[in-house]
Amino acid sequence: MTWIAVAVGGALGAAARHGLNHLIHQRNVTGAFPAGIFAINVLGSFAIGLLAGLLASNRIQLSEVQRTFLIVGVLGGFTTFFLFSLDTLTLLRSGEVSLAGANVVGQVVLSLIGVWLGFRLAH
Repeated sequence: MTWIAVAVGGALGAAARHGLNHLIHQRNVTGAFPAGIFAINVLGSFAIGLLAGLLASNRIQLSEVQRTFLIVGVLGGFTTFFLFSLDTLTLLRSGEVSLAGANVVGQVVLSLIGVWLGFRLAH
């Protein structure tokens, strides 16, 4: 049952990631900067913080399968740090050193703020 939960959750998370990334890129005015993946990583960090805070404060209770579905499946399929790494390498290889730096610093800092904010809001 756990493997099915991971597979279904991962499919849902990946579909949500693709949809949001597509939506952001349709409206993207920042050029080469990977705004879609950036937003997805920050939003995913906020969501995991929120969920962790709700669980830690006992405001919600989930079974092991439900927790695995949401955290490993949905959020694991949604967040895209592997694409973050590839986007950063692509920016560096194309000579966009300042954009690569902004991508790394911005996503790491804002994702940490997102997870903290989500946790604080829920807890």
